[in-house]
Amino acid sequence: MALQPGDLLRDRYHIKQAVAQGGMGSIYLADDVRLAGRVCAVKEVIGDPHATSSVQQEAREQFYREASVLARLDHPCLPKVSDFFSLEDGRDYLIMDFVPGQDLSDIVAAARDEGRFLPEAEVLGWARQLIDALIYLHSQEPPVLHRDIKPANLKRTPNGTIKLVDFGLVKLLDTDEQRTITVVQGRGTAHYTPLEQYGGDTGHTDARSDIYSLGATLYHLLTNEQPAEAKERFLKPGALPSVRDINSLVSARTERAILWALALHPDARPSSIQNFRDALFEGIFPDTSGERVYVPASAQEWVERALSDPLQRRLALVAGLLAVVAVVATVVPR
Repeated sequence: MALQPGDLLRDRYHIKQAVAQGGMGSIYLADDVRLAGRVCAVKEVIGDPHATSSVQQEAREQFYREASVLARLDHPCLPKVSDFFSLEDGRDYLIMDFVPGQDLSDIVAAARDEGRFLPEAEVLGWARQLIDALIYLHSQEPPVLHRDIKPANLKRTPNGTIKLVDFGLVKLLDTDEQRTITVVQGRGTAHYTPLEQYGGDTGHTDARSDIYSLGATLYHLLTNEQPAEAKERFLKPGALPSVRDINSLVSARTERAILWALALHPDARPSSIQNFRDALFEGIFPDTSGERVYVPASAQEWVERALSDPLQRRLALVAGLLAVVAVVATVVPR
């Protein structure tokens, strides 16, 4: 039976209202009666009632094992998991910090309704925070994958911090067996889900799956449109319009980084979130031979970068002098 407003869960969490509900569980807003003034989010996970007792026990042990990992995470862009427990009726619970603010899905929808695009600089500022959080998650032992990055799971708090709020699909990557392990059932959201994730837990997912979802999220934020689903793109090559075809204000470098992240095959994407960060913010991409090449965001950035390097500055000076000589030679009579 679903929790109701006024219920007191485990003699501590006073349920205020349901925030989201689905077939596999719900999220509630609650007051922590032991810590006056603290508001928290209660994530309820409902197991499969038709599963055998051994399967249910295995799922319960898995939940505790992986919830303990989530409780150890500590990053400003991630809500803190403060408690986890199970009830006799087979329901598992995660208690997290409640994150105030506005979903990025609502922010981009408002921009679309007003006939404008979100500024690229603002979106890249959000991306920088998210990438920092993903570097932290992917650096855990074992690595932690989110697998459901999308605008609706991102909140901009009143102080401007971006929070990755839904831990419902967090995965642990078992580096020994090279497969992902389910923490809480779920399959992601189609427009932001890479092909390898369509098979659920039978397919291999790794950090590159989160990179795809992040690329899809940035595509949506910069174009006001959800990207075509990976399955549709596989069946209909060319189904994904380029970012700049929709929003010409976006730099060519940002577009290139996003399309790299959205490659259908994992091997064609950045191999790590650090590589994606280098491409998006530093313009460092691999060329056809695998060497690292620099792609400027604009002509002005190329000039500034060149002039910041002493050798490049001398070369630019020589090139300028040669240009002057060439001009003089064309105007001075022989």
